[in-house]
Amino acid sequence: MPELESATATTPTGLSGEDEALLVRLRAGHEDAFVELVDRYHAQMVRLALSFVSSHSVAEEVAQEAWLGVLKGLDRFEGRSSLKTWIFRILTNTAKTRGQRESRIVPFASLGGTDADGEDAEFDLERFHPPGDALAGHWMSPPGEWETSPEDLMLSGEVRAQIEGAMAKLGPSQREVMRLRDIEGWSSEEVCNVLELTETNQRVLLHRARTKVRQALAQYFAGR
Repeated sequence: MPELESATATTPTGLSGEDEALLVRLRAGHEDAFVELVDRYHAQMVRLALSFVSSHSVAEEVAQEAWLGVLKGLDRFEGRSSLKTWIFRILTNTAKTRGQRESRIVPFASLGGTDADGEDAEFDLERFHPPGDALAGHWMSPPGEWETSPEDLMLSGEVRAQIEGAMAKLGPSQREVMRLRDIEGWSSEEVCNVLELTETNQRVLLHRARTKVRQALAQYFAGR
């Protein structure tokens, strides 16, 4: 169907047909178009902001400030990226600025070819498949037997709390890459575009974050 193909095809500007139609409505001042965007992305924006600032209330303020930036920037948006990428770049820049005032931020730009969060010495990276491997981040040899299956344990609130606790101990860059990839379900390309990371840095950060969280879970299960 030609109509369906034209609605989903990507235009030369980098916008999908859906994004272009939404952008036209936004620039025309249609309130329902803005409400659609807020419904779609606001909760994710608050979760993302929480990686940079100290409380949920501040994260909400950051998200609100980012939405104001979106409204002010609509006429200047050139469509070189998707609307989602553009909105979340505004959000991350706003969150980083606020986080810097709270002295809690490690800039992604400082990553270079290494991990700005530093390395932990208390666990052995050789227990996991390395980056580039088809099984990167998975155990080379799994931990000991658990009385309850991992699948059942993953459904429990107790284990979810352990995962959240382990993620909270990650550095900002590792935590946000893992949150976007493993919790929000973003693609590696989306994460790289929004956080302005190279594919290599994104892959290394994700591997190290997953390794640390898996190690924390292994210690938790071993102590049960």
